[in-house]
Amino acid sequence: MIKLLHRFAKKAATCRFAILVLVVPGIFSARTGFGQNVQRAANDSTKTKQYVEVKPTVYPKVVGYLSFIVPIVTIDKNATTTNFSKGTGSIGFPVGVNVLYSDKFGFSYEFTPTIKSTGGTSKMSNLLFDPGTMFRFEHGFTIITRLAFETSGRYGFTPVFNKVYARSKNVNYFVALSLPNRFGNSAPESIGLNLQFGFTFN
Repeated sequence: MIKLLHRFAKKAATCRFAILVLVVPGIFSARTGFGQNVQRAANDSTKTKQYVEVKPTVYPKVVGYLSFIVPIVTIDKNATTTNFSKGTGSIGFPVGVNVLYSDKFGFSYEFTPTIKSTGGTSKMSNLLFDPGTMFRFEHGFTIITRLAFETSGRYGFTPVFNKVYARSKNVNYFVALSLPNRFGNSAPESIGLNLQFGFTFN
């Protein structure tokens, strides 16, 4: 009887050892596999995050732009003149560089040659240089306060209300309304309304 009990105890010990040998590595391998899955998932999410994350803009930043501008109406004390009336029309082509110092402020340097058509002929009638400060707001809205110096002899200032309406990887498209105030060259003070379309290079 005692011998049988010893044999049973030995067999039970052997069984417990075998169970430990088989089960414990399985537990550790399961934990390791789970850890690898978590790590892979974390790595995948990290990669995704890096992919969609937008790099912050580094300032100062310089961007160029091209556009065209159409005078709509000009008013002085003697008359109200609309563009393309009486067989005469003009269109300008503003070209410039914006130096952006932050997401709130920048400075713009702009040159605008103007082509005038009248009586079946056309010519470059004026060149405008109008630098100005840029006050940038959310949603692509910018107010620009420009000085104005024209080769026609006129000078003054121009408040501009600018809005980016579409964005892409390489360019941003904008529309602007401007109110040119002009003086000098033996002509009465005038105020106008212009409409401008263009794009900036990112």
